[in-house]
Amino acid sequence: MDLRLEKISHAYDDLEVLRDIDLDIPAGRIVCIIGPSGCGKSTLLRLLGGLERPTRGRVVEIGSPPTGSLNPLTYVFQDFALLPWRTVEGNVSLVLEDHRLGRSRSRAIVDDVLARTKLSDFRRALPKQLSGGMKQRVAIARALAVDPAVMLLDEPLSALDAQTRELLMDDLVDLWTRRSFTAVYVTHNLQEAVRLGHRIVVLSRRPGTIREIVEIDTPLAERGIGDPALEKDQKRLWALIRDEARAADRELVDV
Repeated sequence: MDLRLEKISHAYDDLEVLRDIDLDIPAGRIVCIIGPSGCGKSTLLRLLGGLERPTRGRVVEIGSPPTGSLNPLTYVFQDFALLPWRTVEGNVSLVLEDHRLGRSRSRAIVDDVLARTKLSDFRRALPKQLSGGMKQRVAIARALAVDPAVMLLDEPLSALDAQTRELLMDDLVDLWTRRSFTAVYVTHNLQEAVRLGHRIVVLSRRPGTIREIVEIDTPLAERGIGDPALEKDQKRLWALIRDEARAADRELVDV
């Protein structure tokens, strides 16, 4: 299933956040959204997920979700959003409980996503026993359990230290390489964008408009730290947003 944004604009009262966004989210690709602080990245993700309705324009679903998809659109949040009293297995299985799948099928799904996210040995652990990186793996496993058409990731690695962030990026690449999925990935981190994005959408300062769309053709599995081509892409992205990021930072401080 593809997603298409057609002339999306959005405002909160008199504050215009997004203006005339036209964008295609093709199936089987990771689309990263970057831009200065306050440019509407997370708002755009909420509009895609149906948590808010745009002031103008529309989000169009093209085609059908995967066979067996239990939830066409699902989120992965920055703060993990785990229930502290449920185990790893219990947090993942939570999203299956309203679907009346039967115990055997639910168990098979949970076993599969725990294996794919390298969490099988931690299924009985509680969130308080896990590192930040492990907690985010649980959140990713929970999202994968419903076999979504599109995963919506809102700065999922921003709360993690640099080493853990690198490990999680490797994990996401491995997950996508073994079984491709569609994702819209909001981030402030340009290194994450060039490491994970097939398509990088650069938004302008508020009201956010699309300044440029950068395509990265290097296969995900062949991208790595110190890759000259990726460093060049990262510098190009920074050149696109640097001045507006500086202006947005001054604007936030003044407020």
